[in-house]
Amino acid sequence: MGFKCGIVGLPNVGKSTLFNALTETQAAQAANYPFCTIEPNVGKVAVPDPRIDQIAEIAGSAQKIETQLEFVDIAGLVRGASQGEGLGNQFLANIREVDAIVHVLRCFEDDDIQHVDNRIDPIADAETVETELLLADLESVEKRVENAKRRATGGDKEAKAIASVLGQALDLLKDGKPARLTEPNDEEEARLLREAQLLTAKPILYVCNVDEGSAADGNAHSAKVFDKAKVEGAQAVVISAAIEAEIITMNAEDRPEFLADLGLEETGLARVIRAGYELLDLITFFTAGPKESRAWTVTRDAKAPQAAGVIHTDFERGFIRAETIAYDDYIACNGETGARDAGKLRQEGKDYTVADGDVMLFKFNV
Repeated sequence: MGFKCGIVGLPNVGKSTLFNALTETQAAQAANYPFCTIEPNVGKVAVPDPRIDQIAEIAGSAQKIETQLEFVDIAGLVRGASQGEGLGNQFLANIREVDAIVHVLRCFEDDDIQHVDNRIDPIADAETVETELLLADLESVEKRVENAKRRATGGDKEAKAIASVLGQALDLLKDGKPARLTEPNDEEEARLLREAQLLTAKPILYVCNVDEGSAADGNAHSAKVFDKAKVEGAQAVVISAAIEAEIITMNAEDRPEFLADLGLEETGLARVIRAGYELLDLITFFTAGPKESRAWTVTRDAKAPQAAGVIHTDFERGFIRAETIAYDDYIACNGETGARDAGKLRQEGKDYTVADGDVMLFKFNV
């Protein structure tokens, strides 16, 4: 299990170039004209995590399997998308299906690549996209709130909760603010807000696409984006799509030196993944054995049965207990046997909250 990120932005900001680099494919046609990406391209990439290398070595695993991160390259948006302009309806439908939005912003100067508005202003670009998402949400929420209020007068408890949480979202939207600032009163309202699939409720990671010379420290354009992200409680990273595109053509052993020459310690993919994990509050747990060692992704507050369910629904349904070893203990004790002998293997029940790095074996009965 990973998470699904939709890559969005205005035409010609580098979305498809970034997608190609991240997924190490050329599946998305990168071209210097709007709407070159019409159907959303989907690419899955392994989440790099050095811990699985050590676990697999200790466990003597025949193979190791990293958790997966999914990127969806979505067609470029233009003004009026909320009213169906351009590829608006398709764009909005694709956005509803993702867990988070990776918003690529052009933070580089290049006279050979046309900007849709003939200017370089990442903040204005961000506001163009955000306005269309907000207008689409506003129309949707107004109808839902009116309907919920009518049902609530008849004693419908769920309708009352919907009217409460979406009513708050509606007030924010009318004030030009995203629905992600809504503060549900309880878990039921939080669930209803999630199920509403509001576009502006989705977490956002701003990706500042800079020129090669600014890849290490960013530039004046990216600095403005970071300021914006800080105010919104969002995340932002600097990446050079051009550099990433060059990296994927190299042999793996040549990449570290190339990055070092540019003042970089890691690829853009690694930065995007780390920021994405933080944005969605995700953690990784592991399973290990002779056949394979494998990484799995869950939300930070996941209980042991939920983690088991990521592997197979039967594991969650018939959950009995989880034999759990903290990652540091697994390494220090040289695996499961050593951890058991040292008293570091714990028997955890259904109320156990999974910790990042846990090595787990689930017992179940169905």
